[in-house]
Amino acid sequence: MPPARAAAYMAASTLLALTQGFGMNLVAANIPQLQGPFGATSAEAVWLMAAYMAPNASLSIALIKIRNQYGLRHFAELGIAVFLVVTVLHVFITDLQSALVLRFFAGIAAAPLSSLGFLYMLEAFSPARKLTIGLSLALTNIALAAPLTRIISPPLIALGNVRGLLILEVGLSMLAFAAIYLLPLTPLPRAKVIEKLDIVSYLFIAIGFGTAAVILVTGRTYWWLEAQWIGELLVLMIASLTIAAILELNRERPLIDLRWLVSRDVLHFAAVLLLFRLMLAEQTAVAANFFQIMGLQNDQLVGLYTVVALATLVGGLVCAAIIKPGREPTIHMVALLLIGVGAFLDSHATNLTRPHEMYLSQAMIAVGGALFLPPAMASGFVMALRKGPQYILSFIVVFLVTQSLGGLAGSAIFGSFITLREKFHSNVLAQAMTLTDPLVATRVSQLSAAYGRVITDPALLKAEGVSLLGQQVTREANVLAHNDAFFVIALLAVASAVALATHRIYVHMKEASARVSGEAAVEG
Repeated sequence: MPPARAAAYMAASTLLALTQGFGMNLVAANIPQLQGPFGATSAEAVWLMAAYMAPNASLSIALIKIRNQYGLRHFAELGIAVFLVVTVLHVFITDLQSALVLRFFAGIAAAPLSSLGFLYMLEAFSPARKLTIGLSLALTNIALAAPLTRIISPPLIALGNVRGLLILEVGLSMLAFAAIYLLPLTPLPRAKVIEKLDIVSYLFIAIGFGTAAVILVTGRTYWWLEAQWIGELLVLMIASLTIAAILELNRERPLIDLRWLVSRDVLHFAAVLLLFRLMLAEQTAVAANFFQIMGLQNDQLVGLYTVVALATLVGGLVCAAIIKPGREPTIHMVALLLIGVGAFLDSHATNLTRPHEMYLSQAMIAVGGALFLPPAMASGFVMALRKGPQYILSFIVVFLVTQSLGGLAGSAIFGSFITLREKFHSNVLAQAMTLTDPLVATRVSQLSAAYGRVITDPALLKAEGVSLLGQQVTREANVLAHNDAFFVIALLAVASAVALATHRIYVHMKEASARVSGEAAVEG
């Protein structure tokens, strides 16, 4: 492919990835801003994320076979057309119920865009570079969407409120629509690959993955053991996935090869990817929530997310330059150490910590995240291809579960961990706050002094001081809870690095032993 045309395909890939990424991160980055226009509480606004992720979590499984049977060109054109229609309809919504319905269909319509973003980037490279440079750049585009959404959201909201965000999404989808028609992908041979039982199996998988996504998004808000419907959804999820597994295990040509998925190598690969997603929650969930608790808004975090975006881009370009078969352990070791050191630096935050003090640590984590995933995914593709092309779909399931649902799980786990640790630290701090302590009594007097001209009753004035002190205790408890989460993530990264080093030493010793045995056999 000529360089100019290759550059056009790479630009189209970037456009498609950002279009899909902005749509996915739009709600997560702007929940407080969406509450007013839709007349929703914070708990109700969370359902906008759940409605989007419920269908999106599983659709990639179905789309691979649909693409193979009906052709890549039709798949691309229909996918972008549906996405364009749904984004245009978003501009006219004014109530939460309509927004939930449209976010559900947006999750469906956006699923093809992530696949197309990959395919357009891989199209620009020769076969030898598709799983190295092409894969690294495609994954970098996907990773850039989250920080860029938070960078562009404040000025767009200032210009046109929430409608400004929706109009941007419409504009991007129109550009993506034009790009797909102007730059067709190389057609692939069609084959009749969809069977009737595929549809039945997929419906149960979709229900299982969809309910899992809803549970992970809303569980922390409504609390896991408090809402009965969470337990009912959990039962539905387990039943649906169990039925799907029974169907697949008894088919000659299954949609997903479960026996391969539970093999030792695949389980090890899935565990690595899942652990990585949990560690990346440091940036996507814990750090973002920390500054929200500190009262900072998106417009005050633009500098931080600009640094994160630039670091992600640098990490992706470095990975593209150095990635080669056999270098995966070294790249992963560097990535884990960067994430571990960055999280450890963040674990020393105080209530006076501001975004510019986390530029270095968050940049390290962003570079680590950009370095880790491409080698892991490339090795997974190679592992699937060794078994045969039909195993690609099973590999996509592993990647989908660990990245999409794994990302939601990371936010849910560490969000719940922070809530529990905040309660613990609040109790510890509150026990030390007695008015018989001169320091506490002095602090209450200082806090209540600001209201001395308004409140003349000494008892009420003292109660106001106690209330203000309680707010400060809660804030300190939140800071300590976030520091605990940062430290746990740092420990996870270091433990993973130690495990990786131990595994590599074991492999080298095994290879050396086999080599010595071989030489002895030859000499004998």
